Amino acid sequence: MPLHHRLDGPPDGRPLILGPALGTSLAVWDPQLPALARDHRVLRFDLPGHGGTAARGPAPDSVAGLADLVLALADAQGWDTFRYAGVSLGGAVGLQLAADHPARVASLALLCTSAHFGPPDAWHARAATVRAEGTEALVPSRRDTWFSPGCADPPRLAALLADLRAVDPGGYAACCAALATLDLRDRLSSVTAPTLVVAGRDDPATPPAHARELADGIPGASLTELAGAAHLAHLERPAAVLAALLDHLGSAGDAGRHTAGLAVRRAVLGDAHVNRALARATPLTAPFQDLITRYAWGEIWTRPGLSRHTRSCVTLTALVAGGHLDELALHVRAALRNGLTPEEIGEVLLQSAIYCGVPAANAAFAVADRVLRDDGRSEG
Repeated sequence: MPLHHRLDGPPDGRPLILGPALGTSLAVWDPQLPALARDHRVLRFDLPGHGGTAARGPAPDSVAGLADLVLALADAQGWDTFRYAGVSLGGAVGLQLAADHPARVASLALLCTSAHFGPPDAWHARAATVRAEGTEALVPSRRDTWFSPGCADPPRLAALLADLRAVDPGGYAACCAALATLDLRDRLSSVTAPTLVVAGRDDPATPPAHARELADGIPGASLTELAGAAHLAHLERPAAVLAALLDHLGSAGDAGRHTAGLAVRRAVLGDAHVNRALARATPLTAPFQDLITRYAWGEIWTRPGLSRHTRSCVTLTALVAGGHLDELALHVRAALRNGLTPEEIGEVLLQSAIYCGVPAANAAFAVADRVLRDDGRSEG
């Protein structure tokens, strides 16, 4: 049974595989994907019967069998080694890979998972329920499992529940059987990959004690516990989990920030502007160019929390408030590249007139009008 998968990031990026939780699709990693795909070739996959993985034939009923399917994906990409991060069942698959194929797993991140998921009877009972009633029977309980009280994002929860409802009952039941038989507790000491363990303190499915067992058993493993997070901690605390992952993967250093920042700076401001700015750098100004590339562009503009469209709106408003008209002209052009229409730019400036003052907005409209005329966007 080949697993449906998706590849993102530069073709020459460092291989990284992301494993999903039971009942979810590869979209469960969407909040972290943009940052992880800056310098990684990211492979996300769907479990049997989940997402795009059709339920053809019997699905593996062991975590080792699932790990073999993931290893086949890595082999198909020609990856001798890869980094792996997984949540819940996806994390257990990574742990199995690290235990069975230590030479293949370069680093391991285990999110809200365990080496042993409790008594088999509970998993067999859940599998029987799903076979009889479908995954719809699980929907009422997922909010309190996946999210801590009051923290569920309604649109995201709705999307997650839609993915759960779409899961094939046979594929889900086979995954339950895999979890019922998993017990890697006596193999933790054999894991050689540098390992990060992440736990949600409000996780009812894999409580922090499970994470501590992993961190204590895997040599050199580090542990991050997140308050205000349940089983899908990377969705409740996306920025904190991303920061931990980037640090673990070695992508948060200055070199990584500079590379990512320069790419985004070029995409937003244009190659011509960036090339001119870098070419004009002197011994006095070069450190400043490096600073803004690493932090303004590599730390802020690359964050997954806001779209570039929204960041352009915020930036235009801030520049109007500060009266930075030359910079405003630059960012009006950037806003067009980020997908804003002239009408949307006008709305941002109108909003700024109320909160930043009419004289500031008057000057800003003059700058924007000139830029739009030069760009051929104004009907004047």
